[in-house]
Order: sequence, then C-alpha cells, then structure tokens
Amino acid sequence: MQTLAPYTTLGLGGPARRFAEAVTAEQLVSLVADADRRAEPTLVLGGGSNLVVADEGFDGVVVRVATEGVSVSRDGEQVLVTVEAGEDWDSLVAHAVAEGWSGIECMSGIPGLVGSTPIQNVGAYGQEVAQTIRCVRAYDRRTRQVVDLEARQCGFSYRTSAFKRDLARHVVLAVTYALDISQASTPIAYKELAGKLGVELGERVSSERARAAVLELRRGKGMVLDPGDPDTRSAGSFFTNPILSPAEAADLESRAPGHPRWDLPDGAVKVPAAWLIEQAGYPKGYTLGPVRISTKHTLALTNPSGQATTADLLALAAEVRDGVREKFGVTLVNEPVLVNCELAE
Repeated sequence: MQTLAPYTTLGLGGPARRFAEAVTAEQLVSLVADADRRAEPTLVLGGGSNLVVADEGFDGVVVRVATEGVSVSRDGEQVLVTVEAGEDWDSLVAHAVAEGWSGIECMSGIPGLVGSTPIQNVGAYGQEVAQTIRCVRAYDRRTRQVVDLEARQCGFSYRTSAFKRDLARHVVLAVTYALDISQASTPIAYKELAGKLGVELGERVSSERARAAVLELRRGKGMVLDPGDPDTRSAGSFFTNPILSPAEAADLESRAPGHPRWDLPDGAVKVPAAWLIEQAGYPKGYTLGPVRISTKHTLALTNPSGQATTADLLALAAEVRDGVREKFGVTLVNEPVLVNCELAE
C-alpha cells in the first residue's frame, strides 16, 4: 500500500488501499468512473497542499492527478488560458507574468495544482481565482458526464465553491482563466502588499513587480515551499478569516473593542483569524508536542520535524479553535480538506 504522507505538504497521512496516477483527462475520468462502478471510495489527489489525511490513511483508491497541457486563445483584450488540472499553479502564474497577462500575479507562490484552485476558490493579497475563471471542465460523477461549468455555476464565495461544498460530485479536469493582456497588475487591493510596494491601494504596478513582492512577503511567512525551512511543512493557512453577521460582529466588538475588521458590502464583517489566534494566547511558535504554529505565520500549523502524526496536528488545531471560541465567541473554520479525520468537539 502507498503511504500518502510524501504526497502532502504537511508530510502526514497513512496508506491508501489502492493508488493510481492519471496522466490524461481521459484516464482520470476512467479511473474515477471505474471506482464509482465498484462503489469504491475515491480520493482525487492534487498537490497535497491543502489536505490533511488521517494517520489511518484512506480505505479506497487514491487517484493522483498528473495531467499536463496549456492552450491559449485571444478574446478581445483578454486571453483565455485553458490549463489541465495537473499543471503546477505557480508555474502558470510565472508564465502569465512573463507573457504579459494579468489577473493572477498576486497569487504567486501558492503551492498546489491548477485543479484545486476552483475548489478552494484560491486567493491571496486581494485576488481570488473566481475573478478570472471563465469555465471549469469537470467530470460529474452523478450524471457520469463531462461538463463545462461557467463561473456563475461554480458557486464561488470566500475560499469555497460548489465543488468544495460537495466534494464527492465533481472531478476538475481543466480550468479556463480570462486574463487581461497587460504588463500592469490589476489594481492593488491589499494593504500589506500596497505597503510593500510603496503605492496606494487601487494603484497598479508591473505584474512582474507585484509577483516579486508577493513572493517576498510569502517567503517571510514561510508560505513558499522550501525543503530547508521547517515552517513550510504545513497546509498553508489552516483557518479561514471568519465572516460574521452584524449580530456576531456586535458581540465580538463588546468583547474586543476596536478589533481589526473589514466591513463587507452586505453588512457582514470579516475578522483576521491570525489576530484572534494571537490574542487568544497562541503566538507564532506556540508548540504542542511535535507540532507548532509557524514561527513566521500564525495561521499555519506545522510539522517541523517531520515526525508528527495527523492526530498531533488536529489536537493543536482543536486547541486553537476552542481557545478562540472561549475568548471571543467566534468559531474558526478549517481551510484544508480533512480526509478520514475531523477536529474533535
């Protein structure tokens, strides 16, 4: 049986009962469809960067996506870039910047494969893929058909999508992004990045400059994979920034007057999870046995020695979640997909 730990950025996870690799979209569909016909549990594995797999592993077939291919067509002042699910995401970003296509440059350095980007509605530094995705080609396991879903059909919202809300239904085969033909970035929409660049929010810089600044910021937080940096042995941000209703926001304000917040158009309020975690008593470097919060980034839970177990990691995650809830009345939600495991209540 194939151990899954080497296929995840956390370096955690037990064995798969059966393991297969798909190098074409047709092979990917065939492997999943065959498993479905046998009623065999199936896990489609991409880059393993947003995944927490149980120590017991996965009692079914793991299909690793290794498809390749990029095609480009012109659409007015944009290019439509159709990318197979198994392509590396950051390589795509680098290629787009080199070609003078803008819209994804601020998502530089995010580990993982293209196929995972619509599932998570991947985003960083003021951009998210929902802003550029034109179409997602997927295998619908319910109808047993390959479908092309327009962006409006994908149910995108903050760090989630229709794909994530029903992980068992669709297998992403390819994604088409609509990118502007421009050497300039999209308007800088994130305060930290604007400060790094020395510009005002809403200004543009070259996409190349924006990419370089984002990579520097991410490296400073241990968020660019580096075998020599134990802080990068993580699943990225473990918790999403909570979005609170007006009533929930009022309750938090009574507990923590003047807390950092972003007011959203619908009256909801987004609160930085990192601030909640630190103020609840869990600073960078906080350690629980062989796992710890990154020394560089409060939202990353790490396996620095490579000797931890998934149970160790989940124990730390549950402690942090419970500590924040007790102090602030806010329940943090995990961002990575949990496979055959869960946070204890």
